[in-house]
Amino acid sequence: MPSSPILSLSNINKFYGQKPNLFQALKNINLKIYSGDFISITGPSGSGKSTLMHIIGLLDNPSSGQIFLNKKDVSKLKEKQLAKIRNQKLGFVFQQFNLLKRTSSLDNVILPLIYSDLAKKEHKTRGLEMLKKVSLSDKIHNTPAQLSGGQQQRVAIARALVNQPQIILADEPTGNLDSKSGQQIIKLLIKLNQEGHTVILVTHDPKLAKIAKKVIIIKDGKIC
Repeated sequence: MPSSPILSLSNINKFYGQKPNLFQALKNINLKIYSGDFISITGPSGSGKSTLMHIIGLLDNPSSGQIFLNKKDVSKLKEKQLAKIRNQKLGFVFQQFNLLKRTSSLDNVILPLIYSDLAKKEHKTRGLEMLKKVSLSDKIHNTPAQLSGGQQQRVAIARALVNQPQIILADEPTGNLDSKSGQQIIKLLIKLNQEGHTVILVTHDPKLAKIAKKVIIIKDGKIC
């Protein structure tokens, strides 16, 4: 394991609302994520796991504490700077596939490359490579309506991979799938991790959480 984590959370607290109705969603969270990790974050509804995922994914700012990405404090960066980091360093897979409805699988996958430094002539090649990685080379022209739920989620995973992110964040990735399709997505996440990708899985399902190498349980805003 490398000596330095890719991502480190130090004394993270998150509050919502104002006094006297102030609610603390996260309480003094400390977490280190290393290259090649496969971590699941689980806990009951309202435990704070989704808030933690948003903090890790730089989609929300902590009320206090620090976030270090590659040893750089990114806690107080402006949204434009955070958006660039999210595009380049993080890949997101959500329960809702968030695909453009009238757009082909290939064009959905290469969409994040518009904001990357990759030459435009390389976009199609990279997109085809990612679709091959998720076993969808035969579906490059299909729109989401022409794909099953499992196939749509695989397109979403290919899109998450297209910028070669340091961390893949999967938030309830099997939540909208039948059991067979869900198993295929689970096997794909395991395979990606075996290939060296760092994966963080957020789920309320303790059985699903156990596929990860390390399970983090959140309860009442704290890591148990």
